[in-house]
Amino acid sequence: MHIVSTSKLLLQQLRDGRWCNFLANVKDFCEKHEIEVPNMSAQYVFGRGRSRQPSVTVEHHYRIDVFLATIDSQIQELNSRFNEQTIELLTLSCALDPKDNFKSFNIEEISKLAEKFYPLDFPSNELNILKSQLQHYQYDIPNHLKGIGTLSELCNKLQETGKSRTYHMVDRLIRLVLTLPVSTATTERAFLAMKIVKTRLRSKMADEFLADNLVIYIEKELAAIFDTNSIIDDFENRKKRRIAFS
Repeated sequence: MHIVSTSKLLLQQLRDGRWCNFLANVKDFCEKHEIEVPNMSAQYVFGRGRSRQPSVTVEHHYRIDVFLATIDSQIQELNSRFNEQTIELLTLSCALDPKDNFKSFNIEEISKLAEKFYPLDFPSNELNILKSQLQHYQYDIPNHLKGIGTLSELCNKLQETGKSRTYHMVDRLIRLVLTLPVSTATTERAFLAMKIVKTRLRSKMADEFLADNLVIYIEKELAAIFDTNSIIDDFENRKKRRIAFS
């Protein structure tokens, strides 16, 4: 996550003031490999037609339409997938990582994780209990549970050894962190399904009808169990109808 943050920073620096250096490197590469370098001051021609051509130089085209557009696309993709809140959440979650004999363990970061991102699961009184348990946890668990590489393995070991009852608040937080990949995948899956279900021809689909269609599409394996007759029977049994369906 720190590398993601620095990558975004370096991309922004490249966008803001590194065009000249980048262009010089490209020219050096072209000259070295005998590639023709276009006249950057000449007018850039869009397509084949020469009528109504905008007054844009070759350098302007490559700097604005190619260089900056590519960097903006990369920054936008990183921001959409890793915004500041997501980066902080995943960075704080690393404090629970048992790798290298709990090298990343940090009570302050773990407490901040619970307080900021899981306030409903850890009210103020339970947050104090969590901090108290963490103080014992940092000396107890590394000495008794060694060679653990992942958070899921740690969760299983805590359950097997009964330590999950001793450190029930820590165990609760670990389980919440383990649900992050599932919740993220579920959200991405729902958005992908929405693009398929709500097309341009179905753009006026109401929210309730859209939600019903998404449930059936996403849970298609479960929906395949029900046949048409069972759905009709269930609909008929909900209340009295003027006309019998069967």
